[in-house]
Amino acid sequence: MINARPNSHRKEKLPKLLEHLAAEFVQGESNQTSLITITGSDITPNQRRVTIYFTTLPEGQEVAVGEFLKRRTHDFLQFVDSRAKIGRMPEIAFVFDKGEKNRQRIDFLLQNE
Repeated sequence: MINARPNSHRKEKLPKLLEHLAAEFVQGESNQTSLITITGSDITPNQRRVTIYFTTLPEGQEVAVGEFLKRRTHDFLQFVDSRAKIGRMPEIAFVFDKGEKNRQRIDFLLQNE
């Protein structure tokens, strides 16, 4: 049987693989002044861009961590290349996960009712 959607498997697996590798990379490369957590990832329909979401503790470090990750994106791509055979590498963007921060705030408010 011929697979009518040959890229669907890649579309499902690639963001999760990059998310996992980003967590490994951040753990090894961050200066440990703030806790950086990789919270999720998305891929565009054309599979040319993957967005990797992160949060930080303590709060207020989002900009500094975002700049750190942006500066180290090339190093991250080399890290990925050394650990996985991906083929055409998509563009990577690290974005602060505002949804996770909002979820945490809602949980806090519900606990304090």
